[in-house]
Amino acid sequence: MSRRLPPGPKGLPFLGSLYDYFKDTLGFLTETARGYGDIVFFKLGPRNVYLISDPELIKQVLITDSKNFTKSRALNRARIVAGEGLLTNEGEQHLANRRVIQPLFHKKAIPNYVNAVISHTDTMCSQWEDGNVIDINKEMMHLTQNIVIDALFDSAVDRNSALLVDSLTTIMNSFPRMLFPYSEYLDNLPLPHNIRFRKALKNLDEIVYSIIDEKKSSRSESYDLVSLLLEAKDEEGKSFFTDKQIRDEVITFFIAGQETTANALSWTWYLIANNTKVEERMKAELSEVLNDRRPDYEDIERLVFLNNVVKESLRIYPPAWAVVRKSIDHYDIAGYKIPPGSDIYMSQFVVQRDERFFKDPMNFNPDRWSGLNSRNLPRFAYFPFGGGTRRCIGEPFALMEAVLILAVICRLWRMSPFDSSEIRPKPLITIRPEKGIKMRLKEL
Repeated sequence: MSRRLPPGPKGLPFLGSLYDYFKDTLGFLTETARGYGDIVFFKLGPRNVYLISDPELIKQVLITDSKNFTKSRALNRARIVAGEGLLTNEGEQHLANRRVIQPLFHKKAIPNYVNAVISHTDTMCSQWEDGNVIDINKEMMHLTQNIVIDALFDSAVDRNSALLVDSLTTIMNSFPRMLFPYSEYLDNLPLPHNIRFRKALKNLDEIVYSIIDEKKSSRSESYDLVSLLLEAKDEEGKSFFTDKQIRDEVITFFIAGQETTANALSWTWYLIANNTKVEERMKAELSEVLNDRRPDYEDIERLVFLNNVVKESLRIYPPAWAVVRKSIDHYDIAGYKIPPGSDIYMSQFVVQRDERFFKDPMNFNPDRWSGLNSRNLPRFAYFPFGGGTRRCIGEPFALMEAVLILAVICRLWRMSPFDSSEIRPKPLITIRPEKGIKMRLKEL
């Protein structure tokens, strides 16, 4: 087995490709993969990075040989926010916690959340006015926040909603800085961005612990994440989760449940607003299936084209833009020997825009998911929810939520781009629109 390095950009002494990576992360990863092939080597400061863009090789890392990999430095750094939640913990503890939480996202449980999704979407739509210009990203953030609180936590925190959104935004915007090499040594310095970050995290903690205290004192029977974690017992009948562990899981689902779906929907509206034929077909399907009534759970499977719209949007703008693993031992792959401690990057943003797997990849074409078109895809040519034991546990909830929100809004409103300025994707923990997405509303 050869010990030579895969091809890749040489970068600068000591820094490697650090400047190019942080200047335009998504562009750098895409151009690197297209220019050097399915396995690429580059350095980010002291870190050795291998970018893998072949679905079979991705399957090897995430499924076949997953035990030889651990979570990335990025997820380790995310512990500052999410503690030992499902996003960051691993091994037996990760599997044990996942087993406890899984029932909330089982297919049989999903109908329990439909009313929350529809009612909050109806409320938002009732507050819009014909002709107004909105930032659809902010609207979707607020909407998914309310849905997550209601559906997963069964708790009203309206008095703190603005503070919650502001705190999460501050934390998300701080995350790229936390990934700079040696940034750990700067965490405790009284720098302005550290002060803002700690204040936002303190606010977030206070809100979450208030939810936990509320659930403890109410003792009401409810089907939500906090209640499930409070009631979970170990083999000796003792509480399975401490308050701190519950806090970690709640913050994990705040981030995952709000951030990812809100951004996915924002990009979906952006694509729809720029593709009037797609919008017309959505409206035609809604008219045929719903016949001028509100959607319900049984309609989700019938709304085939809307499901395809969501799939296609997740292909072009996957909220989770990369999966990163760190090698534990030497690892042989595609003729190369990867040393321990190396970072393995697998980018949904790169692979899902690859013309080898998707003809005319930048064309927003929901029909590519119809019938046989999608069955011939390699398994990891499309993986917006990740893969393996860490595949997103909330996938069924997120897909239900996205389709129903589209169905409710599309029946009542049409959106058109407010201006022709470029909407740039900004890769934080998820891909956000860098400066929001302005839309003009038209009531139908």
